Amino acid sequence: MTQRAYRYRFYPTTEQESLLRRTLGCVRLVYNKALGLRTEAWYERQQRIDYKQSSNLLTQWKKHEELDFLNEVSCVPLQQCLRHLQKAFTNFWGKQAKYPRFKKKRNGGSAEFTKSAFQWKNGQLYLAKSREPLPIRWSRTLPKGVSPSTVTVRLDRSGRWFVSLLVDDPTITPHPPTNKQVGIDVGVSSLISTSDGEKVTNPKHFDRLYKKLRRAQRELSRKTKGSNNRYKASVKVAKVHAKIKDTRTDFLHKLTTRLVFENSLIAIEELGVRNMVKNRKLARAISDAAWGEFFRQLEYKCQWYGRELVKIDRFFPSSKRCNNCGFVVERLPLNIRSWDCPECGTKGIDRDINAGKNILAAGLAVSVCGADIRPDNHGVKGQLRKTFRGKKQKPKS
Repeated sequence: MTQRAYRYRFYPTTEQESLLRRTLGCVRLVYNKALGLRTEAWYERQQRIDYKQSSNLLTQWKKHEELDFLNEVSCVPLQQCLRHLQKAFTNFWGKQAKYPRFKKKRNGGSAEFTKSAFQWKNGQLYLAKSREPLPIRWSRTLPKGVSPSTVTVRLDRSGRWFVSLLVDDPTITPHPPTNKQVGIDVGVSSLISTSDGEKVTNPKHFDRLYKKLRRAQRELSRKTKGSNNRYKASVKVAKVHAKIKDTRTDFLHKLTTRLVFENSLIAIEELGVRNMVKNRKLARAISDAAWGEFFRQLEYKCQWYGRELVKIDRFFPSSKRCNNCGFVVERLPLNIRSWDCPECGTKGIDRDINAGKNILAAGLAVSVCGADIRPDNHGVKGQLRKTFRGKKQKPKS
């Protein structure tokens, strides 16, 4: 079975909201306190504090009079936040993530409950320390006969409450194979261009609400810091950002689901999105297109439904290579959207559709024979080469 998280919005009662806000505050306090101690121990004594030591410190903190309120909430979310902190440090030491950052109150927060901290009765969810079930708005039904293994409660910056139920979903099964295969090239004006000649226009969700966002941010800048009016204005800004995020995510889910259902093999380019957004002129457009989220959804949905996803090297000249004869143009600036092949005479080659066809051909080569797709003459002439002893040789002439 495949684990899947079902997220729902809920509207807590006054008593439940008070308890949940105290829980989120305690989780944030414990996380920040443990992070500060671990940072201090490393920089002052070169000592690493693991999860077991942090858990022992939490037990001591609960005995202090000034931290006695930690006993008023469930202990499970407090332990879980220490496990998350341990995972964050593990990723940092493994050079897979940056150094963990402190949690801020204005970002909302989340709390994770395991089976010992909630009850699932007759399709209703009861959290620890709460007598009434969460008033969840069931926008979609859970699979029959399943019960959540983990529950995560989240408060976003706009003040909305969400609950995620992690279940073993028996409905996720491989789909029957199809005869269609597709290569996908992502872009800014057209979000994707496929090898079939289809172009999906980029909705540009951020640009659609940009004026409304500017107006809300302008009102926020005029409010006095620390005032209640400034807090209300910040919630308005957060609601606009939430609207942009929700519409973008919904659009990408519908698009990726359709692509996965229709094609047995999907070939894409493995782009360095984090490096590309460093370009100040294109950063906003690339971020609004959300290529990283698009690739992430494609990857896990292909695993769910038994599809093959092939990633092509980012240096493969998909746009500059003629899909008819294989000729590679020396330069192809971004403002040139179509070009003529001087080798075979093909005219009006659309660079995006051409890239999709080349990505599909390269993906099939990788899928069939495991070929290493690299551009021609990728090695730099005169590059310093490393010898067996670690010394550098002179560049070759």
